[in-house]
Amino acid sequence: MNFESFHFHPHIESGIKALGFTVPTSIQLQSIPKILQQKDVMGLAQTGTGKTAAFVLPILQRLTTGVRKRIRALIIAPTRELAEQINKDIAHLAQYTKIRSVTIYGGVSKYSQVKELHRGPEIAVACPGRLIDLMDQGEIDLSGVEVLVLDEADRMFDMGFLPDIRKILRRIPRDRQTLLFSATMPDDVRHLARETLRDPLTVKIGETGPVSTVSHAIYPVEHHLKTALLMKLLNRTETESVLVFTRTKHRATRLASQMKKAGFLVTSLQGDMSQQNREKAINGFRSGRYRILVATDIAARGIDVSRISHVINYDMPDTVDAYTHRIGRTGRADKTGDAFSFATRDDRATVWDIEKVLGQNLEHRILKEFDYSAPPPEREPRSGGSRNGAGGRPPLNSRQPAFRRSGVSAVEEVSVSSKSGPSDFFRGTLPFSSPRPKSRRKLSMG
Repeated sequence: MNFESFHFHPHIESGIKALGFTVPTSIQLQSIPKILQQKDVMGLAQTGTGKTAAFVLPILQRLTTGVRKRIRALIIAPTRELAEQINKDIAHLAQYTKIRSVTIYGGVSKYSQVKELHRGPEIAVACPGRLIDLMDQGEIDLSGVEVLVLDEADRMFDMGFLPDIRKILRRIPRDRQTLLFSATMPDDVRHLARETLRDPLTVKIGETGPVSTVSHAIYPVEHHLKTALLMKLLNRTETESVLVFTRTKHRATRLASQMKKAGFLVTSLQGDMSQQNREKAINGFRSGRYRILVATDIAARGIDVSRISHVINYDMPDTVDAYTHRIGRTGRADKTGDAFSFATRDDRATVWDIEKVLGQNLEHRILKEFDYSAPPPEREPRSGGSRNGAGGRPPLNSRQPAFRRSGVSAVEEVSVSSKSGPSDFFRGTLPFSSPRPKSRRKLSMG
């Protein structure tokens, strides 16, 4: 089946052909006919499956008739990077039509966005915060919205946008078509779907867990050795583009700076950057000027780079859902990818949860010729006692190194995949000895 079977307007078909699209993806094949019938649709699919075109193409078809120069379709996205990416896709697919779109998000001057709104676009791609600001100021008219899209709904909940979404829903027409897309289906997203969608049709592509084209490996390591391990690993691994995730903005900036000094072609992406610097970082990573991008979860949303060969979790994510989103950046478009995760003792529960969702034990690796016995950096003792005295703490480097304590040589490459049970690696074989907890939190994966 090809795109011609959908019978799009000739100008839309021209945009599809200009992009070289011939065969629709699974999410497009199943979603487009239902959306064209103006049904409410809930789509469950991983990043990189073509879901943007799955909702943009039917919207463009709808807008080829009817009034112009008023907003008839509203697409809500969690981050400005994703909003910009969706807007670029719209521009490409609508290039032979007269349909116009505008992006609305914070972090930049609102005046250029207001100016674009006054030119009469038919589609608005918006982040919740700035959208509400413009609504409150009377700068945007959403009374003509016919189609609402909530893209990456699970991430919007993770980022705390639920109150804003509810405000927006109360201020747009109830008589509309609503489309909700999400990689995972936690309870909050289910509740919103029940409240917002009318008799929705559900389209589920693959599993809502991590994609099958990605191989996974865990690298147990002490926290203070992560940076050295990362550099060693990258020096001995054949890669294309590498996306490295950290938990905090400060750590992303600091790690990128350290790697740059070590000679790596690296840049960082985090929420405090100006829009100009964010675009410079993303475009440099996409073009290959930078081979490595260090980013936080939120900053990485909307990055569309098909040739990411490795995702490395410098810091483990807090949930399996977050893990799924991260590694969805590799193994895309029928390609394979690798997901490497650095795990400390505190990450055991997350590792077990990931294994539960994957239905398999993850491979655990020790890097050949890496010095796992290196002590943490010295710190100044607290006042009120000597370093070893009654009022102080023992020196941080006085303990035995983790791998030496486990009886494993640091120059020996070891790959441990437990066959006797999940994560025996973390139960004492190497290098962490705390037992597996008797109970863990339950995570809804849809």
